[in-house]
Amino acid sequence: MENYIWLFATAGGAAILGLALAYGLSSQRKLSRAEKERQDDKVEDLYGKR
Repeated sequence: MENYIWLFATAGGAAILGLALAYGLSSQRKLSRAEKERQDDKVEDLYGKR
């Protein structure tokens, strides 16, 4: 019985981590064109143009 507890703990931990990663990746949204342009401008201001 004690072995099953460790099995559930390790498998459950991996499942919870996988679900959290899946949720985080699926809830990210894409930047709009205007947001992307503002981001690019700020990065160029910060690092300078090449």
